[in-house]
Amino acid sequence: MMIEIERKFLVVSDAFKNEAFKSTRITQGFLSTDPERTVRVRVKGDQGVLTIKGKSNESGTSRFEWEKELDLEDANALLKICKKGIIDKVRYEVKYGKHIYEVDEFFAANKGLIVAEIELSSENETFEKPIWLGKEVTGEVMYYNSQLSVLPFKEWE
Repeated sequence: MMIEIERKFLVVSDAFKNEAFKSTRITQGFLSTDPERTVRVRVKGDQGVLTIKGKSNESGTSRFEWEKELDLEDANALLKICKKGIIDKVRYEVKYGKHIYEVDEFFAANKGLIVAEIELSSENETFEKPIWLGKEVTGEVMYYNSQLSVLPFKEWE
């Protein structure tokens, strides 16, 4: 069993793009968006992944996560039976201090939204914050990809 500890922030400028050492196009869909167990299918570059995430703890920083690599053909087949609301984004990886930020720039129905996540080894671990990091949205359900697939950013009031 793996517990994922991460914090999530809005991004206030695209300065992160100049600092990124890698960028990958990601297409993902959800077989289940139940808050108790989210089941995600993802095509990341030329690789498929099936991910199951459990319910977040109270602060929203930690939850169970299980992943299995899929071949591209299987992942694409599963994407076809996912719920409505496929997520399309580019993930930029940025090394900052001792950590790597994963910055997702969303397209299609979520265009205009840019979110950064940082994985930590404990909930109270300190980390350096780059100048392009904005408001923290850890635990705010509307920013979960599973929710963005149901109520996209462009439809927010």
